Amino acid sequence: MDSEVTDWLETEHKYDVDPDFVLPDLAGLATGLGVTEPAVQHLAASYYDTPDLGLAAARVTLRRRTGGTDAGWHLKLPVAPDSRRELRVPLRSGAEDVPGGLASQVGMWTGGQPLRMIAVLETTRTVRRITGPAGQDLAEVADDLVAARRLGLAGRDGASLTWREIEVELISGTPAILAAAGTRLRAAGARPSASASKLSRLLSAGDPPPA
Repeated sequence: MDSEVTDWLETEHKYDVDPDFVLPDLAGLATGLGVTEPAVQHLAASYYDTPDLGLAAARVTLRRRTGGTDAGWHLKLPVAPDSRRELRVPLRSGAEDVPGGLASQVGMWTGGQPLRMIAVLETTRTVRRITGPAGQDLAEVADDLVAARRLGLAGRDGASLTWREIEVELISGTPAILAAAGTRLRAAGARPSASASKLSRLLSAGDPPPA
C-alpha cells in the first residue's frame, strides 16, 4: 500500500431525523460523562465510481472531501454492519484525480472501467463530543444538514435531495456509548437510518424521469 495511505476502523451508528428534530442532552449517559459545546463545520465532497456503479454495488465508497478536520481522499470498505475500514490520503494542491494508492485498492470492483465523479454533497455539520471522566473524547456526535446532487451521464444532473441525519461515531469509547446515545436519540424521535451511507441514500433516489 502507498506510504501516504492511513488506515483505521470506523464504527458508527446513523439516525434519520426530521428537520425540526431537537437533539437531546447527551451528557450523563453514564457516570462522569459529559458533552462538549457544538462546533460547526462546512464539508464539500465529490464521490467517484464506475459508470455502472460497481463500487456502490459492493457497498464501497470513494470520495474527495474538503472542510472539517479530516479533509482528504477517503475510501470506505465494509467490515460489519456498523463498521467500515477507512483508508485516507491527504489532498494535493490542484490534484483531483483519484490517488493511485486508492485506485489500486478498488481494482477488483472497477474491472478496468474508469472512475468518474458521480455525486456531490455539501454538509453543514454541527459536532459535539461525548467525553469521559478525564476529559477524553469517547465518541463524536455529528448533526448533519445535507444537500446532495447526483451526476448523470456527461455530468447531467440527476436526483437532488436534502435531509438531516445524526451520526454517532466511536473515538476511544466502547460500543456501550453508542448504545446509550442511541437509546436517548430514539426516545427523542430519531430513527435508525435506512441507508448505509449518505451516498447510498442519494443513489437509491434514482434519476428523474425524462422530460
